[in-house]
Amino acid sequence: MNKQILFFLFGIVLLGCQKNNPEEQLEHLNGYWEIDRVEISEDSVINYKINATVDYMEFDGNKGFRKKVKPQFDGSFKTSDNKEEISAKIENDSLRLYYKTPFDEWKETVISAEEKKFSVLNRDGKIYYYTKFTSLLDNEDEEEK
Repeated sequence: MNKQILFFLFGIVLLGCQKNNPEEQLEHLNGYWEIDRVEISEDSVINYKINATVDYMEFDGNKGFRKKVKPQFDGSFKTSDNKEEISAKIENDSLRLYYKTPFDEWKETVISAEEKKFSVLNRDGKIYYYTKFTSLLDNEDEEEK
């Protein structure tokens, strides 16, 4: 019985210590993302049920950009020429995203990044949780098949 408890505890510790590889995290960031929620503090979370804009991120190596786009009912996106340049760097075993616009510069630390979700810690200590954007048309297409 004690061996079972020991193996169980060892398994929990092992799973808890697993961390996303920063190089793999970067591979997952390309695409359309919408904010799911923002954790301002442990006691304060803002949930987003509907997003009027979506973030589009594209990387080529360690350089990339992020743009705000507006999904349209026909499945297209409205966008402008405004974008935030991004440099990705691995520092202290973490993926850091350095943003630059004509008006500001800032850094975010990627906490985790997977195929359909990712989270970042910004300079104000807020954690942003993103999910992969899927349009309403994607859901309708699946139902018709």
